[in-house]
Parts: sequence; C-alpha cells; structure tokens
Amino acid sequence: MIVVSKKASLLMLGAMFAGAASMSLTAQAQDQSDGVEGSVTDTTVPPPSEMTKGPEIEGIISARSGARMQVTNKDGAKSVVTINDATKITASGGFLSLNKDRLPATSLLNGLPVSVETLQGGGQLVATKIDLKNKDLKTATMIHNGTDQRFAEQSAATEALRGRMGDIDQYNVKSTTNVNFDTGKAVLSEQAKADLCAAATRAESMDNALLLVVGYTDSTGSEDLNQALSEKRAGKVVNYLQQVCHWKPYRMLTPTGMAASDPTASNDTEEGKAQNRRVSVNVLVSKGLDGL
Repeated sequence: MIVVSKKASLLMLGAMFAGAASMSLTAQAQDQSDGVEGSVTDTTVPPPSEMTKGPEIEGIISARSGARMQVTNKDGAKSVVTINDATKITASGGFLSLNKDRLPATSLLNGLPVSVETLQGGGQLVATKIDLKNKDLKTATMIHNGTDQRFAEQSAATEALRGRMGDIDQYNVKSTTNVNFDTGKAVLSEQAKADLCAAATRAESMDNALLLVVGYTDSTGSEDLNQALSEKRAGKVVNYLQQVCHWKPYRMLTPTGMAASDPTASNDTEEGKAQNRRVSVNVLVSKGLDGL
C-alpha cells in the first residue's frame, strides 16, 4: 500500500466545517433504482418581522424540495432552511469564471458544500445568505448531470465532495501511479497516456474507488511558476482520465498542485528532478466502504 504524505493531505483535504444547529426533517432517501434525489416536506414559515438572527450553518446539501433544503454537517447534524426571493446566493473563486454576485436557487444541488446565514422563528430557519465555491459547484453539477448513475456510484459521488472536508487518513490508498513530464512542460507522453488508462481500468474494478490527482514540479523555477505548472499538469491528467480513459468526473476528488513540495527524489541531480516532475494518481477507497 502506497501512502500519500501527511503534509500534502492536510493542504488538500484539511477539515473545513464546524458544527451547525439541527431541526426535524422528513426526508425521502435517494431511490436506489433510478437515482431520484432526496426531498424534504414543506411547512409554514413566519414572516421576517417575527424572526431573529439564527445560527450560521456549514455543511453539505443533503436534500432539496421546492423552497426548502437540508444541510448536513460533518458530524451528521441536519438543519432544514427555507430559501426565498430575498435569499442571496453567492459563489467565490474563479473556477467557472462566473463573476456573479448572485446565483439562482437552482444552483443549490445535492452534495454541494455551503455556508448559510439564517433568521429563525416559530421553529423554522430562513436562509438570508448562502455562500458556496465555484469549484464545488462545478463538481456538483457534474454529479447532477450524470445520466446513468447506479446507487453505489452516487454514494461515491457524495464521498468525492465530502473528501474536501476529511483527512486522508479516512481512506485506504490502494495504489499510486506516477506519470512524468519534461522540464517546464505539461504534455503527456504516449507512455503516460497508456499508464493513466491502465490505472483507471484497475480502479474501475474496485468498488467505491475514487481518484485523487496531485501535480508536482522539480525545484527549477520560481514558486509562483511552479505552482501554476503543477496545477496545469494535474489538470492535463484529469482531462485525459475523463475524456479518453472514461473515468467518471463525480468519482474524482478535487485535483491540486503542490509545486516543488514533497519531492520523491533529490533535486540535486538531473535524475532526481526528472522523478519529481510528476503527477500522482492515487486510488482511494473510504475505510468505511473498503471491502463492501
């Protein structure tokens, strides 16, 4: 078993979410045969003039129905909030180049990490502001647009988004495939292409497997240049895995670039630098699902 370094895991998958208030919910679980999303029942909400400032909630959207959504935090506590015309929905980070102050309520998809400011009254919560990340929205949209998802695949998709919250120690690393690059380049060699599809094929045979793609550079170049290059290399690998090797996007954790950190060999020699100019494709299985 190959181990991902603790330093890299903490940078990539550090714990993000604090606890949140919870309230009762009637939820319909996802249908295991046709992938129907969970839903929540509707109840009457008092007018804003009769409400006070409520808790700030951080977690993952675990159900949607009409104007109401359920948010589950990392400890499993569930909160139900109502969304109305006054709710401000914002996205940060330029991953999708949206550059919008407000997003429609249709952007609030199951599996999406959110931070919610609320009003409370009459045992109900109303969302005044909902913040999310553009990169999370892209992943959640990929999940939502999947057309042939079995229940096990949907479970893996949810785990992929949850992976941003948890420590890498929650996963068993089943294997790691490294592909290498020329100095200053992000071009895949024919050998690298073959190795990537072989890795995807092996991972496909493992139930609940996810891929974690991490790009690296050698010590040549500035820190900013190496960061951008490592991210570009990781992106090139992700695109090839999805487009050519047919790895499903919702079974992939958010890729990242680690620049020249965590070298696998010494940067004092050309041979060592060649080994460090790499992208690592790690096959992970949640410890809770491994062997199921």
